[in-house]
Amino acid sequence: MATLMPQELPAQGFNFENCKRNAFLAQSGYQPPKVTKTGTTICAIIFKDGVILGADTRSTGGDIVANKNCEKLHYMAPNIYCAGAGTAADCDKTTATISSQLELHRLNTGRQVRVVAANRLVKQMLFRYQGHIGTYLIMGGVDVTGPHLYEIAAHGSTSKVPYCTMGSGTLAAMSVLESRWKPDMSEEDGKQLVRDAIRAGIFNDMGSGSNVDLVVLKAKDDVQYLRGFDEANVKGVRRQKYTFKKGTTGVLTEKVRNIKLGGKGGEGSQFVIESETVRDIEAMDM
Repeated sequence: MATLMPQELPAQGFNFENCKRNAFLAQSGYQPPKVTKTGTTICAIIFKDGVILGADTRSTGGDIVANKNCEKLHYMAPNIYCAGAGTAADCDKTTATISSQLELHRLNTGRQVRVVAANRLVKQMLFRYQGHIGTYLIMGGVDVTGPHLYEIAAHGSTSKVPYCTMGSGTLAAMSVLESRWKPDMSEEDGKQLVRDAIRAGIFNDMGSGSNVDLVVLKAKDDVQYLRGFDEANVKGVRRQKYTFKKGTTGVLTEKVRNIKLGGKGGEGSQFVIESETVRDIEAMDM
């Protein structure tokens, strides 16, 4: 039965009850969950005519490279793309869901979707799940009001920025952007800047690697998806033939089995060993 007595108001100021609880749990032998580290380098800039997004193509699962050439640049609308970091499945599902809503919005209104509307849809969805959806996005696009770039964290917080980086290689990439970005850059200079920023992440972060992908967005839904724009990690060329002569590796024994199919065929058939011969190879000529 619910009480009718009014509850006491919480004391003002900072509350350290969770700190005491965590210390008690640690003393009791409780092992806190380990932090899951993801590997990615993504970045984006605003240039004179629009937005450029870039990403590496390495997908990791723990210490294993799961995919050397994955796609981290996601389509949202004809004038909007996202670069995704974090949990790959969450990034794919989140961008696909929001992309569907943006298409319905475009069909209902008969107008080009604004980047701020897409940003609002994504941040409201992520905030609803309180960070449990591991999606970190850089959203870029060009609408009737000009180019826009948003940085979106998994908890739903967003920032409107002229350039940004995310992922485990963010420090290396940001050092390139902060030293070389300037307003009203040309398209070619912007491409090279984003390329060099992603390469910095690839060569200084173990979780990033392989190639560099770019997307260039300009006014009137002018989009260039540059898949494999730069091959940062070039595969080495085989210098020798790895064929070995017979006898290079010693063989101790050889076993020969003569097998035939018994029965009348069908599912009840079984393999029958007619004979088996084992001989020593050391006495034979190689």
